[in-house]
Amino acid sequence: MSINAREFYRNGPIHRQAHASSFALIRRQFDFRSIEIGRWVTNAERDRAAELFHDALCDLMLILRGPEALISLRGSLALQYGSGGRPGVSAHYDPCQRSFSLAKNAGPGSIAHEWFHAFDHYIVTKCFRGAPSGLFASTAWLADAKPVPHPLNDRLMHCFQAILLQPEGDRPSELFRHSARMDKQLGQLYYSRPEELCARAFEAFVQDATITNHFLVKGSKASPEAAKGLYPQGEQRERINRLFDDYFSTLGTALRQEH
Repeated sequence: MSINAREFYRNGPIHRQAHASSFALIRRQFDFRSIEIGRWVTNAERDRAAELFHDALCDLMLILRGPEALISLRGSLALQYGSGGRPGVSAHYDPCQRSFSLAKNAGPGSIAHEWFHAFDHYIVTKCFRGAPSGLFASTAWLADAKPVPHPLNDRLMHCFQAILLQPEGDRPSELFRHSARMDKQLGQLYYSRPEELCARAFEAFVQDATITNHFLVKGSKASPEAAKGLYPQGEQRERINRLFDDYFSTLGTALRQEH
């Protein structure tokens, strides 16, 4: 079923007049590096996707309490819709291209997850000295990379610690243990990778916000993955949400003061 034929539950403020959006408008508003639409995307699918993307990105901006420059990572992030993805993968962030791809017929609900991958990748050189540019900040933190001292970086490190470790020390968190158990059952290394743990924790933070947008995020509460403990739960989830809110609201204030 194409994106054009589907409706996605949303409860949030109006960001645009009815049907008044386009990928050109999205690029201008957020200053994305580029936006590419696949050749098999019809005009109707493109126009409907633009409306959904526009609302999702504006909702994310409000949830994070940051400006447009945060969403496009200072104009460094590229978007691809119905183009540039991987076979069998509905949504994908490519660190080499610094691009976020969403498949035409699948992937809605994955925007928050993939956006955090892009952010996690973008921020690594701001947080750690000498970190390879292809690394994620969450991975660098777990590998004890040398941090760049800054109050904002300290706040982000607290987020990583709450996601990956127990609050009382350096033992793995419940979220990590559930994820490692799932990887062992499946004979893979995916769910327990730090960048995946942190992206799923970010999904939970976004889904718990007062704004609801199923094109932006869904599945961190009621899904097979959530039932298996692959998203933060209970007190850990509440703690992570508080820390993410503190970090992004402080970051948003700092970015706005630059202008």
